[in-house]
Amino acid sequence: MIVVPGSINLDLTARVERLPKPGETVQGPSFASAPGGKGANQALAARRAGAEVVMIGAVGDDVQADSALELLRSGGVDLSHVKTVVDSSTGVALIMVDNAGGENMIAVVAGANAKVLSADVEAVPLGPGDVVLAQSEIPPDTVLTAFARARAAGALSIFNTAPFTADTPSLAGQADIVIANETEFDLLSEVLSLEGASRKSRMAAFVERTGKTLVVTLGADGAFAVTPDGKHRVAAPVIEPVDTVGAGDTFCGYLATALAEGMEWPAALDLAVRAGAAACLKPGAQPAIPMRGEL
Repeated sequence: MIVVPGSINLDLTARVERLPKPGETVQGPSFASAPGGKGANQALAARRAGAEVVMIGAVGDDVQADSALELLRSGGVDLSHVKTVVDSSTGVALIMVDNAGGENMIAVVAGANAKVLSADVEAVPLGPGDVVLAQSEIPPDTVLTAFARARAAGALSIFNTAPFTADTPSLAGQADIVIANETEFDLLSEVLSLEGASRKSRMAAFVERTGKTLVVTLGADGAFAVTPDGKHRVAAPVIEPVDTVGAGDTFCGYLATALAEGMEWPAALDLAVRAGAAACLKPGAQPAIPMRGEL
């Protein structure tokens, strides 16, 4: 079972001619809304990868809530631990996507996600073989509680460092596996004063210092993992991206599922990288997450 304490949002996506500079207005050809939130995205990715998934989260008592939960509900994610917070709005992500290159800019309004509490995590039973997959769009104390409960239960804990916040370095030290993109790991390296002339050497320094496993996603170059027992590099398939929103979340959900299934690192990374690439071939976050059979 994959347990995901995390954010649930409604994504409001505008495709624009190009990403604007500060103070600039640009025009765009289209707008769409779709379910999102890093926690919800990763939960749906794990479910589409074939795992049994429990989502821990919160939505507001508003019209956005049903839309935000639509694909999780229809996809078979267990929502019995998703609560409705009367005095909050459902989280919203405001997304602009470069219509030509697929790059994006995102602003997130947390809303009810800020009300996901340690008590919500404590209400979900955990055991050996389970995987806890968390991110940074809910309160840090809640994430710390999730990792502590995973450790006590003999479950595996995975922390995705997105979005990078002031609490990210301390949270990263509590998870069994840390997943970061290149930018996030460079920020983590700076905060932790990791030594090394290259990113690979700084990754090795992180693993040596913490005893944790570190995975860095490299976009079109695939992914690189350093574990206490070795290093693993997987290339990405060559694609023409339509929209990169949700690709990292898809990677995380698929990797968590692969590890829960007992896959060795090269095969697990390969599955996750191919899933992340496939998510770039369609617009949106959750709508673009592939089913495992599509890969």
